[in-house]
Amino acid sequence: MSEDYEMMCGIEIHQQLDTKKLFCSCESQLREDGEGAYYRRLRPTTSEMGEIDRAALAQFQRHLGYRYQCCEGTTCLVELDEEPPHDVNADAMQTALTFSEMLGANVIDEIHFMRKIVVDGSNTSGFQRTALIATDGFVDVGDRKVSILSVCLEEDACRKVESKADEILYRTDRLGIPLIEVATGPDMRTPEEVMEVAFRLGTLLRATRRVKRGIGTIRQDLNISIPGGARIELKGVGDLKMIPDYVRNEVNRQKMLIRVKEILNGRGVQPVAFEPVDATEVFKDCESKVIRGALDDKGKVIAVRLPGFAGVMNGDNKTLRLGSEMAQRARTKGVKGIFHSDELPNYGIEQPTVDALREFLGMTGENDAFVICAAREKKAVDALEMAVVRANEALDGVPEETRDPLPDGTTKYSRPLPGAARMYPETDVPPTTITEERLQYTRDNMPEFPEQIEKRLVEQYGINAQQARQIVRQSNDELFERIAADKAMAPVAATMFLNIFSEMEHDGLDLGALTDARILEVFDLLKQGRFAKEALQPILREVAVGTKPADAIGKLGLEAVDSDEAMAIIEGIVNERAEFVRSKGMGAIGPLMGPVMGALKGKLDGKQVNQLLTEAIKKLLG
Repeated sequence: MSEDYEMMCGIEIHQQLDTKKLFCSCESQLREDGEGAYYRRLRPTTSEMGEIDRAALAQFQRHLGYRYQCCEGTTCLVELDEEPPHDVNADAMQTALTFSEMLGANVIDEIHFMRKIVVDGSNTSGFQRTALIATDGFVDVGDRKVSILSVCLEEDACRKVESKADEILYRTDRLGIPLIEVATGPDMRTPEEVMEVAFRLGTLLRATRRVKRGIGTIRQDLNISIPGGARIELKGVGDLKMIPDYVRNEVNRQKMLIRVKEILNGRGVQPVAFEPVDATEVFKDCESKVIRGALDDKGKVIAVRLPGFAGVMNGDNKTLRLGSEMAQRARTKGVKGIFHSDELPNYGIEQPTVDALREFLGMTGENDAFVICAAREKKAVDALEMAVVRANEALDGVPEETRDPLPDGTTKYSRPLPGAARMYPETDVPPTTITEERLQYTRDNMPEFPEQIEKRLVEQYGINAQQARQIVRQSNDELFERIAADKAMAPVAATMFLNIFSEMEHDGLDLGALTDARILEVFDLLKQGRFAKEALQPILREVAVGTKPADAIGKLGLEAVDSDEAMAIIEGIVNERAEFVRSKGMGAIGPLMGPVMGALKGKLDGKQVNQLLTEAIKKLLG
């Protein structure tokens, strides 16, 4: 096995269900017209074991306040935590049971909801309700069985609308939407295998026909570790195709941190005592815009010595990057960043200033380093304390933590990895007993599995097996079948999903505007003869940028022509090339199809064009 793949990875998938909310009768749909601003501050509570969760404590120490916008039809007193939860949504519970059976998991006899402490403001109550539904299942991926540790049913959180320095604005429309959470064992050994497992679980969830579709309705958390490293949770990966990049980059990050540990231990470096020093005087003539801006804002430059840390914060051709890890921790205290000695002189801080600071701090050792922060004094001190904590953690290697994915495939620090101390019983929701009769009903009403859907698409609509597999894998089978109810549209729809969409994505077009309703509208116009199927791609491209389907046809000049108008255009082309046609005979059909289709600009079906061209050539040849 390649060294790149010396890793273990498990995955948690969170899928929104297409039902009403989990504990009330509100609609589970997103709105863009939030109103009101209910203000809350949240604090962690102790678990049933009397402990406070470290992740909740770290979030509380950010001292943030939270405001909540409400949305008509999607928010009631349950969402605002002003009324106890109602009965568990029966459709959501049944979907969770169905999915558990699809995984061959053991369903719990009596389902109890728990409270999971969450004090980042995403839940108005300070906790998320979650229930264990089943354990010990499996999913087949290729020739391997990947273990399923658990299937849970829980409520989704609020949507973040805006962040300020000391306050976050949330919208409550998403709060309470039912989620299925499925967690695998740490069984995956390559980045590509992680992606394949995510795809398989996603297709199984969609096969229930009770899940939401679209951006943000399904999210993946990745739990990654390597030998000598630690478990890192990447929270909220949205794009499945990016999973291999996130996994690879995390593996490389942990390898880098292990190398940093080896270097520091080899030097005999001891934990750094946090001893911040006011070094503002050293920077009084510094021309750095960052430094000047902080000092003009009544800030100070605070410095801390890091004996033994030179070269590991941004060294060895920048492959050692402990400095960026320290900066991410420091930013949790509200500063824009820090400077460290491995990256200076730079950013307007010249070498004489660096030398003066080293002298000011009494740095004499070859491997001595420093870190500075320019901000209001308390904020700078708090930020540097977090940076020093992170530097000391490097002596032990890779710290367990939760990280957020970034668009380029890298990640940033979010918070410490949560522990068991964040769970305690939910006393407002009675347990649900799962009888053998209910399980038997579930087994008797199982949905089609993805491979069964693929087989039926081939048999029923005449597409090939590869097309069927890709349509199901992309979760477009329901929409495909709605279009292909007119079987003449089946090959056109398959081409759209597998070729046109991929070309549009390759060209950087956002397919978000191509909702199911818009696509069905386009195909209704096609069936009405408003345009030819050859014009499908340019029309879809126009719709993707926000144009209504009917307007796109007119805007692009792609209205279908009748046979008489088309024949007049075709005869004109044939007559212009009469000598060529007479020399080639009926063999001129192929060479002339291109010019004819170009002249018609996709306004007539290719099969009809071929027939008319054949008639025109026969007429010329007599």
